[in-house]
Amino acid sequence: MPVTSQVPAAQPPSPGRLNIDHIAHFVPHIDAASAALEQAGFTLTPFSAQSHRLEPGGPLVPAGAGNRCVMLREGYLEFLTPTGDTPIAQQLRTAIQRYTGVHLIAFGSADAGADHARLQRNGFAPLPSVALQREIGTVDGSGTARFTVVRVPPGTMAEGRIQYCQQHTPELLWQPRWTTHANGARGLAAVIVCVEDPQEAAQRYARFTGLLAQPGGSLWRIDSQRGALLFVTPEALQRTLGMSPPSLPWIAGYVLSSDDLDATRRHLDEAHCSVRGAHGRLLLEWPAAVGGFVLFQPHGNALPAFA
Repeated sequence: MPVTSQVPAAQPPSPGRLNIDHIAHFVPHIDAASAALEQAGFTLTPFSAQSHRLEPGGPLVPAGAGNRCVMLREGYLEFLTPTGDTPIAQQLRTAIQRYTGVHLIAFGSADAGADHARLQRNGFAPLPSVALQREIGTVDGSGTARFTVVRVPPGTMAEGRIQYCQQHTPELLWQPRWTTHANGARGLAAVIVCVEDPQEAAQRYARFTGLLAQPGGSLWRIDSQRGALLFVTPEALQRTLGMSPPSLPWIAGYVLSSDDLDATRRHLDEAHCSVRGAHGRLLLEWPAAVGGFVLFQPHGNALPAFA
């Protein structure tokens, strides 16, 4: 798909469907994380402080967090850092004490209200929906990006902040100047979640999403309209990728599709990144400032299996 105005329009899922909208690393120092990302060949959005309304029609207040993003042609990566003294900022700091890396998975929603109702029916006791917004610069000036986010109480999902995000202004996020990357990254294809009991976790996420959990070898998986969740044991992750969790559960990493895997390898090697081959893919281990890892694979390839 060329980098055109069609990219924003393709982000929200079809009515009644879900996709993997984005993941978020929680990082203590955004400047150090940004340097590692730029070294690896990612184009970053400018830093943006977040604000939200605690109730519909209420005043905008600082959320206590800010971010930079890697906007892909299919989904995106967010890098969140605490900036104040708010409940959200404290949640970030508490998660970072456990490990720096991915602590958030956001399912893209076409109807946040329907997702909230399903969570309520299935016993997840969702919090009131939150209207988030942040100012974003454009080539012509600026605009206000708006999202509706549905969350569950902290600790409900042991893996991290698992939520829904309905994008109301995708054209402001997926601007063409931000969706091309020197390393050839194209899309967010899967998220790898390391847990003691993949079956339990997958079936719990199935209740959370209304999607089907499927066993396959040493993993369980859930497929959405775009993107998948892969649930693996620490032993399978170690055998297949040589990676060990800093703690459990661990949202360990993610699979990115590449337009040209050879070009991706050349860029990462020339940038002196920690990259190695892994079963026909490339494994990039993030430095401590970012945490976790990325698997690059050719666009359209089957997702990795775990022995």
